[in-house]
Amino acid sequence: MVKSWFFWVLIVVGYGCFLETPIRVEGYPIEDFIVKLPGQPKVEFKQYAGYIDIDVRHGRSLFYYFVEADHDPHKKPLTLWLNGGPGCSSIGGGAFTELGPFYPTGDGRGLRRNKKSWNRASNLLFVESPAGVGWSYSNTTSDYNNYDDTSTANDTLLFMLKWYEKFPSYRSRGLFLTGESYAGHFIPQLANTILDYNAHHSTGFKFNIKGVAIGNPLLQFSRDTQATYEYYWSHGMISDEIGLTIMNDCNFDASYDNLSKSCKDAMVDAQDIVSDYIDNYDVILDVCYPSIAEQELRLKRMATKISLTVDICMDSEIYFYLNLPEVQKALHANRTNLPYPWSMCSGVLNYNDADHDINILPVLKRIVQNHIPVWVYSGDQDSIVPLLGSRRHIRELAHDLNFNITDSYRVWFHRDQVGGWVTEYGNLLTFATVRGAGHIVPYAQPSKALHLFSSFVRGRRLPKTTRPKIIDEITYE
Repeated sequence: MVKSWFFWVLIVVGYGCFLETPIRVEGYPIEDFIVKLPGQPKVEFKQYAGYIDIDVRHGRSLFYYFVEADHDPHKKPLTLWLNGGPGCSSIGGGAFTELGPFYPTGDGRGLRRNKKSWNRASNLLFVESPAGVGWSYSNTTSDYNNYDDTSTANDTLLFMLKWYEKFPSYRSRGLFLTGESYAGHFIPQLANTILDYNAHHSTGFKFNIKGVAIGNPLLQFSRDTQATYEYYWSHGMISDEIGLTIMNDCNFDASYDNLSKSCKDAMVDAQDIVSDYIDNYDVILDVCYPSIAEQELRLKRMATKISLTVDICMDSEIYFYLNLPEVQKALHANRTNLPYPWSMCSGVLNYNDADHDINILPVLKRIVQNHIPVWVYSGDQDSIVPLLGSRRHIRELAHDLNFNITDSYRVWFHRDQVGGWVTEYGNLLTFATVRGAGHIVPYAQPSKALHLFSSFVRGRRLPKTTRPKIIDEITYE
């Protein structure tokens, strides 16, 4: 048996010599190694994907995609990325339409290189969480009805511990926790759970958290909802009359059932005026018409539609690509032949809606008090979780921490132009905006997003001048 295993390894390693990326076996799971994704351009870095079994009794497993940094991966940290929802895929979202190394081609049958991938600055780990999202699953269907923020954080902690068993060389690396939207709940509560784990394990392994960064994050539901209507009004998307009615008549700290009739009517009128033909996640982009895009994809036509240089039909293209059998085989995905197709957001997960109301600011406070830097960044074209609310939250958190302003609110520069605005409190808490980005910052402004992320992982402030020093090997041209 030993001889047969050794022979198999020799064959795999030998075959790897003819691949664009040879297999390295020490400390890495060969069974999760991705030889090449269908339609993938040539790259030098390695990719892995597969499952981590977190509850054998229930048959609960989470799917991951891991991509090494494109240069000197052994010198770079590990970054975990989670999308929000709750119930939306970090593979289809973060990995293949935002900050990963590839985007789908317009026909949905191949991949093109994302030259502004965050793997230029870090090794990247994407997880479909919780079970029921994407290809993550449970053989106990009742699990899908019992998820909340606490169980999601606990499962992700277990995932990370078991993932480190597959990739032991990363155990000592600096770990950055990042995500967007409802990951404003996921990431801080995961960090909190990790801090508890570190505190109760005085010997042996401890997580080496170096920073937390969350984009357009849901932090306090009532205040973020209020900010949405303030954003509509300040951007000319609703009238003065409706805006003033909402500001004067709506008590967003109350439950929806306890809102006044005039408030509810004004909110309905506001949504009608904004209309379904505006992308609330990025109000300056055009909208994709999915039925037309899907028809073109089936006919092998290029479905790409461009708005401000952004492919607005990318969601349809990646849905088509990730449901190709040959793609799932290459990714080692869908090993149980799920009775539904992969989708960007789950149709089987029943998440606890009450957790939307959890105030995340006390959780962020504890993280900062443990001397872990926290960055909150906001695309300024997002009306779902607008910068107006996030900026207010961070200012109030800084006041609660008794932090002074250590970098006054100012512009930061990218490629000789204003990249956004930024302020810092107590050298540990940063709020930044990204000019021209929406809810999904790396999607609309990939170059600015890479600049921001690179500064974050290197512990450097965003540049004050139009001619900043080049950060290591990373350029933004």
